[in-house]
Amino acid sequence: MIPLRDNAAPRRLTPINLALIAANIAVFIYELSLGPRLAIFAERFALVPAALTRALSSNLHPAPNALAPLITLVTSMFIHGGFWHIAGNMLYLFIFGAAVEYRMGSARYLIFYFAAGIAAALATVWIAPESNVPVIGASGAIAGVLGAYFIFYPRGRILTVLPIFIFIQFIEIPALIYLLFWFAIQLYAGLQEGGRAGAMGGVAWWAHVGGFMFGIATAPMLAINRPPRRRSR
Repeated sequence: MIPLRDNAAPRRLTPINLALIAANIAVFIYELSLGPRLAIFAERFALVPAALTRALSSNLHPAPNALAPLITLVTSMFIHGGFWHIAGNMLYLFIFGAAVEYRMGSARYLIFYFAAGIAAALATVWIAPESNVPVIGASGAIAGVLGAYFIFYPRGRILTVLPIFIFIQFIEIPALIYLLFWFAIQLYAGLQEGGRAGAMGGVAWWAHVGGFMFGIATAPMLAINRPPRRRSR
């Protein structure tokens, strides 16, 4: 299912959401310019669960670079592994982020986004603390945005592209059903793979689960604007 738009956001272009999308795209363009040096860049700024585990469990007198992995909790959110990786993430952020930013306000939304990304990363580390596979992408933070949308706009409707064999259907799906279905897929895949997903690479299912749950838990405390009235038709 590919979302095209929602009917909840009173404004599609909101400042922080656009800035986050622009920042992700800018970093991706920079990645493309690195050529062979991209591996060094990713090694430095991607989240490696085993390295973070060592940093968090270090003694009271850590080595000078022992806390460097903590920075990757944030930097890893802006690194993507290819065009389709960033395209999918930015599409979801564009569709769902504006409405969430409206309810929270720009400043709270920015803090929430980074907090959700960090919570999602920690969920991945919790599942596979000894993994040396780098974790990258904004999907954990965006999962938090989806969780907040689930709380704020359960009656919203998502215009969705639904490929059925050689046919393409455009249907409106209630946000409650769309996001429950999305979350069920992430949870099922995470349970099926257990800690192997974090240890072997692939999709960081538990980052999605952790981010979504963080969004659900914190969104009610962050709303400052009332939901916009939808016009009847």
